[in-house]
Amino acid sequence: MAEIEKRIETHRIRCLSKLKMFLLAITCAFVSKTLSGSYMNSMLTQIERQFNIPTSLVGFINGSFEIGNLLLIIFVSYFGTKLHRPILIGVGCVVMGLGCFLQSLPHFLMDRYEYESTVSVSGNLSSNSFLCMENGTQIFRPTEDPSDCVKEVKSLMWVYVLVGNIIRGIGETPIMPLGISYIEDFAKSENSPLYIGFVETGAIIGPLIGLLLASFCANVYVDTGSVNTDDLTITPTDTRWVGAWWFGFLICAGVNVLTAIPFFFLPKTLPKEGLKNNADIIKNEKEEKQSKKVKKERDGITKDFLPFMKSLLCNPIYMLFILISIVQFNAFVNMFTFMPKYLEQQYGKSSSDAIFLIGIYNLPPICIGYIAGGLIMKKFKITVKQAAHIGCWLSLIEYLLHFLCFLMICDNSSVAGITTTYKGCIKPEEKSLGVGLHTFCTRVFAGIPAPIYFGALVDSTCLHWGILKCGESGACRIYDSTNFRYIYLGLPSALRGISYIPAFLILITLKKRRLPGENVSSGTVLIEAKVAGKENDCKDMHQNSKVLNDDELKTKL
Repeated sequence: MAEIEKRIETHRIRCLSKLKMFLLAITCAFVSKTLSGSYMNSMLTQIERQFNIPTSLVGFINGSFEIGNLLLIIFVSYFGTKLHRPILIGVGCVVMGLGCFLQSLPHFLMDRYEYESTVSVSGNLSSNSFLCMENGTQIFRPTEDPSDCVKEVKSLMWVYVLVGNIIRGIGETPIMPLGISYIEDFAKSENSPLYIGFVETGAIIGPLIGLLLASFCANVYVDTGSVNTDDLTITPTDTRWVGAWWFGFLICAGVNVLTAIPFFFLPKTLPKEGLKNNADIIKNEKEEKQSKKVKKERDGITKDFLPFMKSLLCNPIYMLFILISIVQFNAFVNMFTFMPKYLEQQYGKSSSDAIFLIGIYNLPPICIGYIAGGLIMKKFKITVKQAAHIGCWLSLIEYLLHFLCFLMICDNSSVAGITTTYKGCIKPEEKSLGVGLHTFCTRVFAGIPAPIYFGALVDSTCLHWGILKCGESGACRIYDSTNFRYIYLGLPSALRGISYIPAFLILITLKKRRLPGENVSSGTVLIEAKVAGKENDCKDMHQNSKVLNDDELKTKL
């Protein structure tokens, strides 16, 4: 008997250690995927200059990640939990590594980077801000006399970056939904929020590392090692400077492949965390078999998918939330994607300094917000309605403070011949589909189009395009800082302002509804769903009563 108990205890410890191993592995996967994403966003300006392409095309390249993600998001969100989740996540990490490697490939296939010659003339700028750059007068001239040149076919090497970004998006798809569901399935319900918090911490650490890596690479010349950097006539603050963007992609590729290894050694399923005796193990196995039997009895996709979809589409709070997300994502994607370019053009910062400042000033407040928000929610036992009000009003305050950015302005850089003259989550059974639908909508209507149309608007403010051989135009070198500021700050402000209309509608709708946890001191809340009749097709489609823990609902929200 003692030997049997010892075996059971050993089995329990092994399963527990495997869950902790998965937790560590998925946290590292979150670090690697967000590391790659933040690095890509930070290198967009370097890619634009390397390939001499307009900002609108750079926006399309950046949005291609979402295209790759959309190719698998529905499959993963609905079928992923039925397959071997750790192996799928491992394969996803390997695919991300492949995508990052493909993005770095053009550097090894292209000729060395050539920049047009320029004559710099110092001259103080009139400015009302201590943030602005001084001594910025420049005269841009073509690299060669157009009459002596031999016309070349314009490089299409940027397609490698585009395809690599799509592949990276495909690989990233299974990591979050399958990783979170694996934790929720096999961890104690009271431990699940804590474990997910660890994973989300990785999603914060990753961008910080990515921005620091981007800052370092942007300060290293693109062809370092193959040219003598002492002979260069440009510095990192020059708008023609291109950093070693390819080097960071190689590092990201290696990190993604390394994080994939542990997932191939993890089991498909684990006993529920906390089981202590043989009876519990047997009971858990019986419950798993019964659950599989129930799933097999379902007749396919349409029996679950269509009713769930109809229920979601008829849920006013959920649809308003999607509308808010789409509008807000359009604003935030634009601001985050083009923030390095804005800091360079507006305040004369080098790419390296701009990326470093973004990491230092943006990410710590996000970390503080995560921690403070969680502590406040737990300490004061805030309900769903209270959380919605707090989130809405704090967001509105931040939105109003955002208008102070319009006061931090700089004049246009003095460029001879240009600006001066030449002088020399809804119900638990619908959760997976609901998250998938929300992700699908935000990426189709925000993640993909936003960088493209915003990049086109940024291109419209260009004052001088780079001149290549034979007089062909390259990437934009200097922008009208006033118009750039109006677009960069004004458009997101308008979009965010519009988003508060459905936000207030949600608050009004919530006031009329009774949600789990209201007027309940502790424990669980019974949620009953009833069918009202044929005259109202938008009523709930299910009659099963569900038990849901309020703390878990607030965590998911």
